[in-house]
Amino acid sequence: MPLLPQVDHQLPLTALAPMQDVTNLWFMQVVTLYGGPDYFFTEYFRVHESSNLKRSILRSITENTTGKPVFAQMIGESVPDLVRTAKELCQQGAAGIDLNLGCPAPRVYRKNVGGGLLREPETIDRILGALRDVVSDRPFTVKMRVGFDSVAGFETLLNVVGRHGVDLVSLHGRTVQAMYGGDVDYGLIAEAVARLDCPVLANGNVFSAARAVEVLDKTRAAGVMVGRWAIGNPWIFEQIRQALRGEAISVVSLEAVRDYIDRLWNTPTVEDVPERARVGYMKMFLNYVALGVDGEGRFLRESRQAQSEVEFFGVCDRFLLRGGNFGVEPLRGGDRERLVVN
Repeated sequence: MPLLPQVDHQLPLTALAPMQDVTNLWFMQVVTLYGGPDYFFTEYFRVHESSNLKRSILRSITENTTGKPVFAQMIGESVPDLVRTAKELCQQGAAGIDLNLGCPAPRVYRKNVGGGLLREPETIDRILGALRDVVSDRPFTVKMRVGFDSVAGFETLLNVVGRHGVDLVSLHGRTVQAMYGGDVDYGLIAEAVARLDCPVLANGNVFSAARAVEVLDKTRAAGVMVGRWAIGNPWIFEQIRQALRGEAISVVSLEAVRDYIDRLWNTPTVEDVPERARVGYMKMFLNYVALGVDGEGRFLRESRQAQSEVEFFGVCDRFLLRGGNFGVEPLRGGDRERLVVN
């Protein structure tokens, strides 16, 4: 069984979850500046009969300068085309091949891919068997949820995954139809840890270093995978390592948040994107950053109203250059979830 890429510490692993339109090469590079995870996963490569490797996603592998392994994630249901694509991604230097069995977007699962496949264990069985045969010289991993609309078939899913020698499972403790709402079932993640022979990364609502330590204690997982919370707090991976070492967790200033936003804005392709589109793209990031800045939501509301670069950074400067520190604890009553726009 291929070993996972080695890391330069003895702590539990950290990984940045694959997120469409977010985890591109530039975002990986920016996150690395603030400590970064041990492993990266690409946006998914959509695989079907006429699919090709999307160049913008492929750059995350071929132009990777982070010093960290980048796993290539695929999403699809056609066994021959998944096999073909896996071979191509290996030739392009992917650190490993990851199969998406968890995407909860309705436009995705309605096509019977991603989380939609959790309704068909037999199909998953065929896909995993075929991919394991061709991904033999590097890790083959799976990103999944605990079920589609219930957890009734979770044991069956674990049995299917377990029989194919998968090297790593990233498990989100919600069903597909729960999307990002409700509680995460860390008990089921703990069950997967106990039953699978491979390492398991716990995923779902890991919003802080303290929560990461709590989740690791509850699940005994090999590490944690962080998604949306890392958009708002790219320092989280270093903070998790600090907490695991028993060190004081670094305090992030609002000025440092302003620097982060500036780095996100100044992508290498910035000149090729119309100003208003760039502002709109940045608003997506601020959905996650904003409530760590201002719990009353004023920063988020004002930033959403900005239409130009001058207006956008004017709002950022008013809120972020006034002194103070960044806070990332979620609001009570799910207020953060209601304010975030996906």
